[in-house]
Amino acid sequence: MTIRTAVIPAAGLGTRFLPATKAQPKGLLPIVDTPAIQLVVEEALAAGIEDVIVVLGPRQDALRTHFARDDALEDELEGRGKADALAAVRRATRPEIRFVVQEEARGLGHAVSVAAPLVGDAPFAVLLGDDLVDPQVPLLRSMLGASERTGSSVIAAMHVGPREIAMYGCITPGQTDGELVRVESIVEKPDPADAASDLAVIGRYVFTPGIVEALARTTPGAGGEIQLTDAIGALARDEPVYAYPFDRGRYDAGNPLDALEAQIAFALARDDLGVPLRKRLIALLQDG
Repeated sequence: MTIRTAVIPAAGLGTRFLPATKAQPKGLLPIVDTPAIQLVVEEALAAGIEDVIVVLGPRQDALRTHFARDDALEDELEGRGKADALAAVRRATRPEIRFVVQEEARGLGHAVSVAAPLVGDAPFAVLLGDDLVDPQVPLLRSMLGASERTGSSVIAAMHVGPREIAMYGCITPGQTDGELVRVESIVEKPDPADAASDLAVIGRYVFTPGIVEALARTTPGAGGEIQLTDAIGALARDEPVYAYPFDRGRYDAGNPLDALEAQIAFALARDDLGVPLRKRLIALLQDG
């Protein structure tokens, strides 16, 4: 269970961020000065992933361009002595990335299945671009270690309130194994009154190859889409699946308010911006 490949679904339209996403993919919206999807790619590489597969929508070639080498821009920056800008551009150049197009918007499970032929018969991780994780929190690395130890799929989870559980996959928990919780079953976006627990699935997953077969027999569910959650439930009936609960360092960049929180949190953590931003925020709050 050595995992070297990660899949990042990025084909969403980003309707909650219109008009900013009218002409650019949602994944390229910046967190301070770095596109959200680049932060997710860097998280994967920092955890030991060597091969990244990004699932694009039909009109998202800008994502390919962002990660491709730009010799003309590099030469221009080098000629002007813009060392910091040159380093930033080179940081975004990622030869480890491959791309595949999801021609139809048929759900997260479908996006993962589109990438499956590039993965082959091997375990792999899935990272959702809407979920950002503080670089100081080694969530993915810990999940990879847990998967290698158990030989099983491991999904990230957090305890959430009644309103939030209706927005996520909800886990029916079983026995514990150290920091892990066995997934007995899982339901996508349950009514809070019917939720089996407050343990919600968050956008980091490590899968055995069995998830591909589970996806192949998953029929459209909530919203008429092929839900990854439904496939995880099917997989859990065939083999052990574990939840890895964590409680800090996650930001939901999928809606404007939480994306603003991520902007602030990532900026405050920077040496060049943290102190002056904190002062400005305090001044703004006092004026308000």
